[in-house]
Amino acid sequence: MLKMTSLSLAAAFVLGMAAPAVADGDAAAGEKVFRQCQACHVVKKGVNRVGPSLYGVVGRPAGTADGFKYSKAMAESGITWTEEQIDSYLADPRGVVKGTRMAFAGLKDEQDRLDVIAYIKEASK
Repeated sequence: MLKMTSLSLAAAFVLGMAAPAVADGDAAAGEKVFRQCQACHVVKKGVNRVGPSLYGVVGRPAGTADGFKYSKAMAESGITWTEEQIDSYLADPRGVVKGTRMAFAGLKDEQDRLDVIAYIKEASK
């Protein structure tokens, strides 16, 4: 029989909780939340506005959307836009990339962020 110490129980709990919740987003709800982003962003391939197109952003290195002039901070951030990284950035853009030109303060509600990520993924298909 496997003996679980309090340390191994804590580790198992933490590891179980570490699974990303990003998959729990609702694309339809995210489309509504994304309206806050539409003044600067669209999810259309090759269409940049004040901000870059978010089409296909999941998995893309930061600062690489064709035809968009990024801030030095974003271009040199070294970030690859995983779902988890997008979630962190949407929560606090200036905290994640100091010197970003993105003026948006962020989405504080976790479910809103997960929904927006689901919408961006769905709209990028």
